[in-house]
Amino acid sequence: MNAKFYDFPDPLYAPAFAPLASGGDLSEDCLLSAYSAGIFPWFSEDEPILWWSPDPRAVLDPREVRVQKSIKPYLKRYEIKFDADFRGFINLCKSVREREKQGTWISEQIAEAYSRLADAGIAHSVEAYEDGELAGGLYGLIFGRVFCGESMLSLKSNASKVALIRLCEVLAKFHFLIDCQIMNDHLKFMGAKEMAREEFLALFADLSAQDSGFERFADLKIPRGV
Repeated sequence: MNAKFYDFPDPLYAPAFAPLASGGDLSEDCLLSAYSAGIFPWFSEDEPILWWSPDPRAVLDPREVRVQKSIKPYLKRYEIKFDADFRGFINLCKSVREREKQGTWISEQIAEAYSRLADAGIAHSVEAYEDGELAGGLYGLIFGRVFCGESMLSLKSNASKVALIRLCEVLAKFHFLIDCQIMNDHLKFMGAKEMAREEFLALFADLSAQDSGFERFADLKIPRGV
């Protein structure tokens, strides 16, 4: 069966910080049509599906990730695993935010859609463990040499920061870019920068068309210790 192509508006002409479209669905075809154009979904459970391509875009060069002195002790504390339990991790993100009443866009529909992308080898998790228990991490999607970050979680101090640092250490050698989507203080602390949307879309088109440089994300060697 041929993939269905979803025709999204040109993100170059999208509002700077407002959705460029609404509707569609969370099928693999729709999500891949969006991401391939530099567009991602972001909406609350009481809203229709909203699609975004903000200007500027938050990005992180893995070679420039900041490892603050205060974070270094935690690099030894957590064991990082790639794709060990994607479904468990995304559902944990969902349940923690629901329990803490933080408001979350990770609905049951979202968790299932991205879990299907994980089954297809597109979505990936970076999980931090302490004494065998999940302490936090992050998940995202890989297109060529771009890691599109989606959500981060820390159940224990700095677990998500350690996950991001280890991800950067691994991806730096493959000349990746991490798409952080929208800047916040946490990302800025880690070294993320803002890039004009036009520049981002051109760079994304180039990098996403390249080979990642590895066979399986789960098999990549993850550093241990400082």
